[in-house]
Amino acid sequence: MKRIIFHIDVNSAFLSWTAVKMLGEGHSDIRLIPSVVSGDPSDRRSIITAASIPAKKLGIKTAQPVSMALRTCPSLLIVSGDWAWYKQCSQGFIGICRSYSPVLEQFSIDECFIDMTFRCGKEDPVTIAMRLKDEVKGKLGFTVNVGIGSNKLLAKMASDFEKPDKVHTLWESEVEQKMWPLPVRDLLWVGKKTEERLTSYGIRTIGQLAKADLAFLTRLVGSKFAAQLHENANGRDRSPVETETQEAKSYSAERTFSKDLLDPKDIDKALFNVACIVAHRIRKDKFRASTVSMFVKYKDFSVSQKQCQTDIPTDVTAVILNEARRLLPEAWDGKTPIRQIGLGVSKLTHDSAIQMSLFEDPKMEYYREWDRKYDEEKLKKNADR
Repeated sequence: MKRIIFHIDVNSAFLSWTAVKMLGEGHSDIRLIPSVVSGDPSDRRSIITAASIPAKKLGIKTAQPVSMALRTCPSLLIVSGDWAWYKQCSQGFIGICRSYSPVLEQFSIDECFIDMTFRCGKEDPVTIAMRLKDEVKGKLGFTVNVGIGSNKLLAKMASDFEKPDKVHTLWESEVEQKMWPLPVRDLLWVGKKTEERLTSYGIRTIGQLAKADLAFLTRLVGSKFAAQLHENANGRDRSPVETETQEAKSYSAERTFSKDLLDPKDIDKALFNVACIVAHRIRKDKFRASTVSMFVKYKDFSVSQKQCQTDIPTDVTAVILNEARRLLPEAWDGKTPIRQIGLGVSKLTHDSAIQMSLFEDPKMEYYREWDRKYDEEKLKKNADR
């Protein structure tokens, strides 16, 4: 049976949710004018966390400082965020999505996947998606995009097509027509640095990436990432929609700084510390993780978060740390001071088998020995307390 996966994404979530609240208080709709959400509207150094479509058309983007946006549009409306209200909106949105399928994976505060394979029956998936979209808009007052595909990757890619308030399909049979002409940066997991690397060697579209020689890609980005990019560019993704119970199994740690950090060495040291904590915890509970995520939080409490998959589940600190280090340039612009940094792991397994590879890092045994010593020291300290 062909899988049917929906990816539902709130359009300009923080700004839309703020607009809904302000409309309820008698204000005009800020979604119709150049407007942005920022942690502290009075601070020109504050970071923009969401922008209206009219603001985006002017070139204003998320993660920009307010000062830069005001140079682009002096009349820009800047409003503050309300995290308690956002949580309520998110819960309402997820509740409606869950009513369409109990197999739901919340990907972030404003997006989720649902597996509709056994829920559509003879009804057209597009018709159901339109109904879901309209129900969110009618009951909650904000719009969503729904992407429909035969796997999570294609569904998410489809939801990023024309916005807002749209339904799009991206079946495997449509990959060549709809996905391959897109810029390579539009492919999930391709960040700025990867884009620069690929385009410097003439790979500018997803189609070119799909047709690229795997050995050539391996030389560019490494074997693990090359295999993932090649599979995704060809529209292939075997990952299941994880249920809420499975997603709840995660470990994380964060570190808040007394003074905002800008020095990459200090930031890397903090990332190393939280990686040690998280890896120790999963080893203690006999888990291995195959998803690594990291986030940075700024002075205005805005957050930038990225995540990736490991090739095999791991509990090795060095592996988790290196994945987080790879994500950092995608989450942080390298210029804005950081207030807090965090790291998490999920998609856990108790499987004790360690898959060996001919190409495994020769230092892996050293890493594992370092972990054993670290765990022994932690246990000793706890016993002495």
